[in-house]
Amino acid sequence: MNIVMILVGAVLVNNFVLQQFLGICPFLGVSKKIETAFGMGMAVTFVMGIASLFTYFIQHYLLVPLGMEYMQTIAFILVIAVLVQVVEMVLKKISFSLYQALGVYLPLITTNCAVLGVTILNVTKSYNLIESVINGIGAALGFTLAIVLFAGIRERLTMSNMPKWMEGFPGALITAGLISVAFAGFNGLI
Repeated sequence: MNIVMILVGAVLVNNFVLQQFLGICPFLGVSKKIETAFGMGMAVTFVMGIASLFTYFIQHYLLVPLGMEYMQTIAFILVIAVLVQVVEMVLKKISFSLYQALGVYLPLITTNCAVLGVTILNVTKSYNLIESVINGIGAALGFTLAIVLFAGIRERLTMSNMPKWMEGFPGALITAGLISVAFAGFNGLI
């Protein structure tokens, strides 16, 4: 039951983008098309899930035994950077068009505060291995849900007749705020 609570909490209640406001850069930058947003979401899901797994082992079997917990952030960023490089190489080979569409935002996953945030949150909340991975995947699925919903709305907004002042980024920010308010309705669910 705890695993279901962690998963639902990470996806809906404590959504990293819409409730904790982490990972906003790719959220705003890669959300103009649903396909690109979904690709970014899947890349972040892979990185967050695997990073949660690896950082658990690094924290509990390397940093804590050696008394080097103060190196946590640096060690976690190194793991994330390696995983992002793997994703970048795979996307370049498998889907070059998605690789080009993601552009600069793909390497920015390395410094995405949501990815680092979930790994540190796993340690802070004393999650075991399974809970850490579930929280990482859940947070990434929440990111994917938010960015795909946002991209769908942005696509529709480009086809609508909006006031001139709301076109582009102002309309995107208002939309993001309204989605965030809607997700606040999940507070108290868990």
